[in-house]
Amino acid sequence: MLLRFDPDRLADAALRLLAALTTLAFASFTLILFAGTWAAQAEAVCTGDDLLAAMERDDPASYARLLAASAETPNGEAMLWRIKAPNGAVSHLYGTMHVTDPRIVQLDAEASAAFDTSATLVIETTDILDPAAIMATMAEHPDLMMFTDATTLSSLLADEDRKKVEQALDERGLTLGAVDKMKPWMIAAMVTLPTCELARKSAGAEILDVALATRAKAAGIEIEGLETTAEQLGAMAALPLDFHMRALTETLALGDAIDDVIETMVVIHARGETGLFWPFFEAALPGDAPDGVAIAGFEQSVIVDRNRTMAGRLAPMLDAGGAFVAIGALHLPGEDGVVALLEKAGYAATALPARN
Repeated sequence: MLLRFDPDRLADAALRLLAALTTLAFASFTLILFAGTWAAQAEAVCTGDDLLAAMERDDPASYARLLAASAETPNGEAMLWRIKAPNGAVSHLYGTMHVTDPRIVQLDAEASAAFDTSATLVIETTDILDPAAIMATMAEHPDLMMFTDATTLSSLLADEDRKKVEQALDERGLTLGAVDKMKPWMIAAMVTLPTCELARKSAGAEILDVALATRAKAAGIEIEGLETTAEQLGAMAALPLDFHMRALTETLALGDAIDDVIETMVVIHARGETGLFWPFFEAALPGDAPDGVAIAGFEQSVIVDRNRTMAGRLAPMLDAGGAFVAIGALHLPGEDGVVALLEKAGYAATALPARN
């Protein structure tokens, strides 16, 4: 199932856009919490199609506009950047996806060389390396991921949407009753992930962040984090409940097409063009009604505010030099991206094209 491209409806992408962004930013938490329950039903074969290739073939004019929008995105031309501190110390910044896909986990030659010469690996949160730490955060801040009052997910779902949720969970070996107290954004992250991703994780495959940490430990490289689990989850939990509920139903409306979105995100990552992500989301995921205010709030809380936090906390690590910083690719490009924020703070950033 291929998604329909409609460049005249770019402003309507807000809710379905959340599905793809959630996968990039937060699905790793659901992988840790529930991967073991998915092993029996998940299949390891990925079936998504590359929507960029389809767009280039079927609608070359829209594809050209997509590339033009990407080209206009500040710092959107690379996944790997050399960062030079004002004192001359050199580090590297790399855009990641929080998935187990081998095409993502296997660094290209340029990124691998930068990693091998580093003294410190910096990831978004080291909590992801310790499931017990995430569970402890849930216990300490249950309101971030769970309804702590009488509210249940079932009580907020219309009958038709409840059936869709139950079907999506059943495909992953779960029941609505088992997750009925979870916040809707957690369920959205859960049902967004392709079953092939679930199968790889259940079989022991590591998402890129964890794979880099495993490699760092073997090489004696120190590992640091930029955020806590509570901070990351709080960014999502801060958004209005009605937005989360509508986002969940829109995610379910995508059906199997979400596999195409995830596959295309992997392709964009392989191309090394971070500037392509947002134009692609907006072109490929038109919603039914404009919701610019809601998506602006999402972008501010989950992307921009976290960009500023991460850029600020990176300063002493970059000043020390020898850091390999691996954070979500969506945090790199744009006027408010981490690369631009570092440049404004006096660091020199040089794009390094992928080398295989």
